[in-house]
Amino acid sequence: MTKGHEITTEEMPRRVRVVFAGETIVDTTKARLLHETGIPPVHYFPMSDVRTDLLEPSEQRSVCPFKGQASYWSIAVDGRRAEDAVWGYEDPIPERSDIKGHVAFYRDRVDEWLEDQEGNHG
Repeated sequence: MTKGHEITTEEMPRRVRVVFAGETIVDTTKARLLHETGIPPVHYFPMSDVRTDLLEPSEQRSVCPFKGQASYWSIAVDGRRAEDAVWGYEDPIPERSDIKGHVAFYRDRVDEWLEDQEGNHG
């Protein structure tokens, strides 16, 4: 790591839901919150809780020296699209294995972001 650059993750016990075009794209109580120096915290969601049937792989790629190469997906629901709205590190650097199998969403490319105050729901 570069001196002064830190990344940590923590489990998020609260229920988080992401909605696009009336469809719930993710609904989970297993999100991880990634804290990175100089960047606002980012929610990473386990792929097992994401409606991957509504995601289309994108050609977009980016590289982060602290996480690895990111892949992107667009959300497609009933003729509406959010281009490159989702990203994840399918094969992150070893130090970031805590986000392998997780994806993140750009909040400004989805319709709703619902976060419960407490994890207990039902």
